[in-house]
Amino acid sequence: MKSISLAATLSLCASPLWAQDQMTLLLDWFVNPDHGPIIIAQEKGYFADVDLDVEIIAPADPSDPPKLVAAGQADLAISYQPQIHLQIHEGLPLQRVGTLVATPLNCLLVLDDGPISSPADLRGGKVGFSVGGVEEAVLGQVLNTHRVSLDEVELINVNWSLSPSLMSGQVDAVIGAFRNFELNQMEIEGVKGRCFYVEEEGLPPYDELIYVANPNTMDPDMIHRFLTATEKATQYIINHPQETWELFSNTAPELQDQLNARAWVDTLPRFALRPSALDIGRYAAFETFLHDAGLIPSVNPVSEIAIDVTAQ
Repeated sequence: MKSISLAATLSLCASPLWAQDQMTLLLDWFVNPDHGPIIIAQEKGYFADVDLDVEIIAPADPSDPPKLVAAGQADLAISYQPQIHLQIHEGLPLQRVGTLVATPLNCLLVLDDGPISSPADLRGGKVGFSVGGVEEAVLGQVLNTHRVSLDEVELINVNWSLSPSLMSGQVDAVIGAFRNFELNQMEIEGVKGRCFYVEEEGLPPYDELIYVANPNTMDPDMIHRFLTATEKATQYIINHPQETWELFSNTAPELQDQLNARAWVDTLPRFALRPSALDIGRYAAFETFLHDAGLIPSVNPVSEIAIDVTAQ
């Protein structure tokens, strides 16, 4: 009997008392400094501390993650606040459940020593973009602030070649450039750029990167635990920027370059310190902006767009 009891005790010690909950998170793009809190939470064991086993997946197509979450094929996806407004009106069952990057990263980018000293100088010029719809509305608002209409510029789809098209002279400016990446990429290549920050040019402020879930299938408790872990990771990053950069960059060789090192520093102050917190006014204002721009047919209440899972 003693041997059986000892065997049973050893078995209990060797096995967890309960299994971790499995969660699938789809990134918006390949791993980069924007995802710092997620990677640090994984590396520091913060997900495990809240009984989560998180599978982090980079998509083959950056437009897929919200669609896959809407289809019930993943628990969470990283997306963009401007996009979720449109996607809900398109009928996708999605809600914002948390924030990763709490400020806009988008900017109107020009050459620092070029002829564009103000967005007003773009009248008659060429502006490159990657994604239609929202970026055109953003550009239109920026231009309108300077009494230039959208039809007074030539829009050119440069796909994802934003900074190269600007540096080569193909366009006079690009919209959709991320201030923490494209500015650094240009400087590394010996060309200095200048950003006109969209939130300073008439656009309502918004959350750049958010976590989205399917409201019909989500597990609020599991998402709450996920956000608790990433909040702890964010605080650790802010307190230990160099240590966490080394931890983050050591997860993959392709992260160990000058561009990612610079982007890490520039992204730190933009991480959401309270990822579950919801600014209702911010989402209401952006919904109204998109409606006024003619991109959505009606104005949804914020409760259909975003929630605070801690209040569920």
